[in-house]
Amino acid sequence: MDKRFEQIIQIVAGAALVIGSAAILCFSTWPLYRLIERRLGGRRTLAALAMTLLMILVLVLPLALIAGSYVDEVPQLVESLREMLSQGLPRPPGWIASIPLVGESLDAGWREIAGSKAALAEVLKRIAQPARAVLVQAGIVVGEGVLQFALIAFIGFFFYRDGAALARALRNGLDRVAGNVSGRLLEIVGGTINGVMVGIVGTGLAQGLAAVIGFLIAGVPGALMLGFITALLSIVPAGPPLIWIGATIWLFFQDQPGWAVFMALWGFFVVSGIDNVVKPLLISRGSSLPFVLVLLGVLGGVLAFGFVGIFLGPTLLAVGFRFVRRWAAPQRGAGEAAAERK
Repeated sequence: MDKRFEQIIQIVAGAALVIGSAAILCFSTWPLYRLIERRLGGRRTLAALAMTLLMILVLVLPLALIAGSYVDEVPQLVESLREMLSQGLPRPPGWIASIPLVGESLDAGWREIAGSKAALAEVLKRIAQPARAVLVQAGIVVGEGVLQFALIAFIGFFFYRDGAALARALRNGLDRVAGNVSGRLLEIVGGTINGVMVGIVGTGLAQGLAAVIGFLIAGVPGALMLGFITALLSIVPAGPPLIWIGATIWLFFQDQPGWAVFMALWGFFVVSGIDNVVKPLLISRGSSLPFVLVLLGVLGGVLAFGFVGIFLGPTLLAVGFRFVRRWAAPQRGAGEAAAERK
């Protein structure tokens, strides 16, 4: 009985997560839906179908391709790495030692491992099991993401088609509960959702796409998977450079210095350029959520909700943060006013 009750709770919670993610995505893309609806002469069903197909093309299909490439390419990458390391670890590049604070210790440790096959084997043995567990878990998350986004696209069709009626019902319900404050509450939620989606998720997808293009041009294996990781790491300062710098080093050790230079330039000016220029601009025009909360929202969302947590985590945190700020502001004003009266 307890096990069945837990299963029911899991199903209900999973359905709520998918519905919530569909609502967030539909709300943030509502202007595009209205544009398509006008172009189609006000035919809501046809416009909703067009948006659903677009969601499948933009979200479901790329993630399905990533899942397929994960199955095919990750074992090849692991095998290539194993063959490269079986020949011994190459000597560290000269710039390693010039890294401030930690460069000398990194250079010394690298040289020690490179000079001893026993030390290299010990290091590989130490990291093999955790790495295998991370790869398996990552594959499960990606597979679940394909299913979740397929359900989101299906539910999104009904949100698009009946969104206007649902918005009116929600506003009427909030008017009864919150009175005159309901309009402001909806404005806070709507602005925060748009800010998070455009400023965080949008720039992450842009960086991932730019990285994939660069990897494909340079002939880096596993381009789709590496681009996906780049998109996930876009929330972390200097996250994407970890991937394109790694690809640059790999090309260098593959005796392709020309492509290594191209990868370095593409990563610095295009991939990281999005992070340094476009992302701050979009976030400043959208959500005012502090970066620490954004990071906690994304990481906590993924751990708690799976792949859809990328959308739900920062959005829920941002909405809560804005509500707290809104609630706290009148309290400060009331205290200052009382002090002035005294």
